[in-house]
Amino acid sequence: MSKTVHFGAGNIGRGFIGALFAKSGYHVTFVDIADTVIDRLNEEKGYDVKMASESGESERINNVSGLNNRTQENEVVAAITEAAFVTTAIGPNILPRIAPLIAKGIVERTKESDEKLYIIACENQIGATDILKRHILEQLDEEEKASLKGQVYFFNSAVDRIVPIQDQSSLDVLVEPYYEWVVEAPASIPSVEGMTIVDELDPFIERKLFTVNTGHAVIAYLGYLSDKATIHETLLDEAIKQQVHATLKETGAYLIHRYGLEAQAHEAYIEKNIERFQNSYLNDQVTRVGRAPIRKLGPADRLIRPAVRAEEAGLSYTMLAEAIAAALQFDYPEDAEAVEMQNMIRDKGVAAVLEEVSGLEEDHAVAQEVIRIYKQKTAE
Repeated sequence: MSKTVHFGAGNIGRGFIGALFAKSGYHVTFVDIADTVIDRLNEEKGYDVKMASESGESERINNVSGLNNRTQENEVVAAITEAAFVTTAIGPNILPRIAPLIAKGIVERTKESDEKLYIIACENQIGATDILKRHILEQLDEEEKASLKGQVYFFNSAVDRIVPIQDQSSLDVLVEPYYEWVVEAPASIPSVEGMTIVDELDPFIERKLFTVNTGHAVIAYLGYLSDKATIHETLLDEAIKQQVHATLKETGAYLIHRYGLEAQAHEAYIEKNIERFQNSYLNDQVTRVGRAPIRKLGPADRLIRPAVRAEEAGLSYTMLAEAIAAALQFDYPEDAEAVEMQNMIRDKGVAAVLEEVSGLEEDHAVAQEVIRIYKQKTAE
């Protein structure tokens, strides 16, 4: 049986990428620091992936095990030496932390085997695998780097599946039926069920990031400010729904301009995703979707990047500025980044936060519009 090592045994890892590998006949070794989850994986050797739909159908996932990367480094290295794939779903900020261990694994692998190894970071981040690769290479000397050539391959990907926060007392995972996993790679790589291979990823990852991730975040921040509990409840407010659609029309105008997308097809893609967000079976909390606002307001992320790109192209970005201003007001006390961001705003002001967090100088047109809207909204 082919083997894969997947970093991240959380709901996305188990309910999406890991599940696809298991369904494709791979043994999946999940790597995580959560002792309880790792122990259960080794004891139960399987779990159910349940669909958030009227039918409520479920699928049994088998051929899985777990390792703790804090206490079982040698075992993780050994698993990498036998794997065909190494994948991640841990969050972009954690990639630098796992890079040294992956580096050890691939160095040992090149000593013991000449089989090809494919490394794919499955994160909501443009160029996530490039980021992981850079941190891995920093751990290697020149001879070790040379040994990777023709044997270890790094491929960027775009991932899309909504997996809400849920009860952690079971390995079973609730997911939406829809998913997309697009990988920029040659067609010759081993087949995995649900993986779509493309020659150029940029149009896919930006379309996804600036529609799905942008839309989800906008709903969350507007919903939070309107005292809504869930994404579904927020979209029952017709004014908010229209604002979300208008925001995605702005990101869509940039995508059509940049990649030559067909306008009618992209409008259908927007409508399809708004329909996904309205899935009441997900019961997705606005506080979950809005969490980590500092990361979400990063220069390469779902709000700032499309706004800057739209401004550079001479396109409208007013609705995106509204969304950024709403994100800056996300003060959920149980989210560490939200608390940190509010402290930064209190101590330094919004302009300083946009410069420090989002890479926007105060005199940038987008920053000026965000500051104007933020002042207007917080004065009301």
